[in-house]
Amino acid sequence: MVTVSQNTLAQSSKERSLILWFDEVGIADIPLVGGKNASLGEMIQQLTPQGVKVPTGFATTAYAYRYFIKSAGLEAKLRELFRDLDVEDIKNLRLRGKKARSLLIHTPFPVELRDAIATAYESLCEKYNTDTDVAVRSSATAEDLPDASFAGQQETYLNVVGVEGVLAACHKCFASLFTDRAISYRQTKGFDHFSIALTVGVQKMVRSDLATSGVMFSIDTETGFKDAALITAAYGLGENVVQGSVNPDEYCVFKPTLKTGFRPIIDKKLGSKELKMIYDDGSKFTKNVSVSTADKRKFALNDDEILQLAHWACLIEDHYSQTHGIYTPMDIEWAKDGITNELFIVQARPETVQSQKTGNILRSYRLLLGNKEWGIGNGEKSHSLSTPKPLVTGRAIGEAISQGKVHLILDIRKIEQFQPGDVLVTERTDPDWEPIMKRASAIVTNAGGRTCHAAIIARELGVPAIVGCGNATDVLKTGQEVTISCAEGEEGKAYAGLLPFEVQEVPLEDLPRTRTQILMNVGNPQEALSLSAIPNDGVGLARTEFIIANQIQIHPMALIHFDELKDEFVKAKVANITALYEKKPQYFVDKLAQGIGRIAAAFYPKSVIVRMSDFKSNEYANLLGGRQFEPDEENPMLGWRGAARYYDEGYREAFALECEAIKRVRQEMGLTNVIPMIPFCRTPDEGRLVLAEMTKNGLQQGVNNLQVYVMCELPSNVIMAEEFADVFDGFSIGSNDLTQLTLGVDRDSALVARLFDERSPAVKQMVKMVIKTAKKRNRKIGICGQAPSDYPEFAQFLVEQEIDSISLNPDSVLKTMLEIAKVEQQT
Repeated sequence: MVTVSQNTLAQSSKERSLILWFDEVGIADIPLVGGKNASLGEMIQQLTPQGVKVPTGFATTAYAYRYFIKSAGLEAKLRELFRDLDVEDIKNLRLRGKKARSLLIHTPFPVELRDAIATAYESLCEKYNTDTDVAVRSSATAEDLPDASFAGQQETYLNVVGVEGVLAACHKCFASLFTDRAISYRQTKGFDHFSIALTVGVQKMVRSDLATSGVMFSIDTETGFKDAALITAAYGLGENVVQGSVNPDEYCVFKPTLKTGFRPIIDKKLGSKELKMIYDDGSKFTKNVSVSTADKRKFALNDDEILQLAHWACLIEDHYSQTHGIYTPMDIEWAKDGITNELFIVQARPETVQSQKTGNILRSYRLLLGNKEWGIGNGEKSHSLSTPKPLVTGRAIGEAISQGKVHLILDIRKIEQFQPGDVLVTERTDPDWEPIMKRASAIVTNAGGRTCHAAIIARELGVPAIVGCGNATDVLKTGQEVTISCAEGEEGKAYAGLLPFEVQEVPLEDLPRTRTQILMNVGNPQEALSLSAIPNDGVGLARTEFIIANQIQIHPMALIHFDELKDEFVKAKVANITALYEKKPQYFVDKLAQGIGRIAAAFYPKSVIVRMSDFKSNEYANLLGGRQFEPDEENPMLGWRGAARYYDEGYREAFALECEAIKRVRQEMGLTNVIPMIPFCRTPDEGRLVLAEMTKNGLQQGVNNLQVYVMCELPSNVIMAEEFADVFDGFSIGSNDLTQLTLGVDRDSALVARLFDERSPAVKQMVKMVIKTAKKRNRKIGICGQAPSDYPEFAQFLVEQEIDSISLNPDSVLKTMLEIAKVEQQT
């Protein structure tokens, strides 16, 4: 409490109603001090004892704002001004907003309010130092509600010093209740302009201008996956991340095993981080400066800091969920002090998009070409025609597809030219752009990450957006027809033309549960969080080849023997990709562990069967640096692949890296639901050699509940299934190779493609034999090949044989589940 004068108790009561310190308020006090300030007080009171650090400060109250408005007779003037307000008319909106702000700015504060703010600030100075630097933030009484986000609607001022500076910033905050974007947002959401009061939080600055800052969510912002904490980070003050002025680093942490003491960082993406906002010694509060090349090329946070922030996100989410009596994911701003190296939470509010979605409808988008999916499946047999090359790419926001004509706008003063249904293309957005963002069919920006303004508003509006493209304003032209696809994983793509696409909606209520486990084939880790929303019993095939080819790109032996690479061009390219790593093999382990970890986390605690690498020698040779380490084989399909590599001197060191990645996922991340699977294992003795290599590399069968499965894809696997059951814990039938080797048909040859059919009696007899043997030996057996996805009658045959599980491509899961349920009812 702040005391201006000690004359009377009445005065003391009045002063208390003007100013409240953060530690005097809690979440129940939103009507008194607004959402932002109430939340800060709640955290200081409830979470500081648990180790969450929050800078202190004070708030002007809702009463203070209303006292200001009433004492100056402003409400009648404002009501008259808004009598003919039309937020759809940009010129009308701008004129009314400008006049309203001018009215408040040119009306002096009552002397009692001036004195209360001045005295409170002086108390902060006594605690810290003369002219303490503070952040002055607006907080509306209707702000940070679970079903409406007013964040960014009003103004914030950073590095404010001195009594007069604080008073001026508070005055500007009051006026910012009537920014164009705030007026438009309230009108759209149905809030009465005069039922909302503006409070101001004055908070000690964290010196993140000398360090780093960012935003984090306790939920995945795109998929609504509840078990992930998403953290973004860039250098300097956090406004650049919030506004989307920079492309920040992104980190993803799996919350359930974090809470039990593990270190589950399942994704790390390096942002370009071109600018940082720092204190300005001149007349302005802050300024942006360029980030050095060395800093841009390294992560802004170390792993300990990432895990600390994620831990705080869990504490904050758990507290607010308990307080509200309902699951409440949180949107949190954090900052690191460059003087003390301490981390702080500077804001927390409920997340307002994913938390409001209902989970009983599964809506999926996909591009089409001649009724074929355009490269979005996970099948080993291609079902796609050639994918068009995107014009620009960036971070995908939302999981939808939209299209329209490009409208390139670089100047906020020209937004009235924007036409409903156009695709907004610009450098970045801030709250001033919101009046037209709601009219856009899609949004594309050069700058920004998944937590920037454009991303947050696009999610709230349900509009797909691509942020952080870098070159969108150079490539895309006004009037050009484009298709914006955010349905192909985490990379958003803008294609030329109006491409065909479809939207599928599947009600998830009353879906039948089958005796046969329905698993999923997953290749791309970036799709895993989204795919896990499809009803399933786990992952029957997670392909390491996708991670190695698309995310790692380098042959593991080229990393192990980097100094011995003969091709200087290749060596330079490898050096550039692995610039963050002094020890090059660690790059392979990190990327593979994060890819596997992301898939394992998405489906945790259900089993995730991870097939160790199964490239052929010609495919390995196509990896960067691979030609130096791969032989030329006449028939790679039947050559040096799968298990034969793992104990061979020519690949043993590389297999050790694969084992280290699996070990890290299971032991450091705590994702013990991962079951490694050995492909193309020709004999039981070969299986024992592989298990010996795994043991040597810290993966011992039976320790920490480690199971190891084997692919059943060779006739020898079927014929000697009893012996293989002595070595491995389970089987997974690979119907593609088993068909190829049973029928003697090269599945890559167009000349004999007509003979390749998994439904052949010979193939079905092989499948029937191995299921029978596995059952006899009490070994798990499933199938992860293409056949059940393509042929319902083959799925029916498998159910009749009482197979344990069927693993399907994601787009086949629901359809096949219904078919299997029918078959089970008949048997």
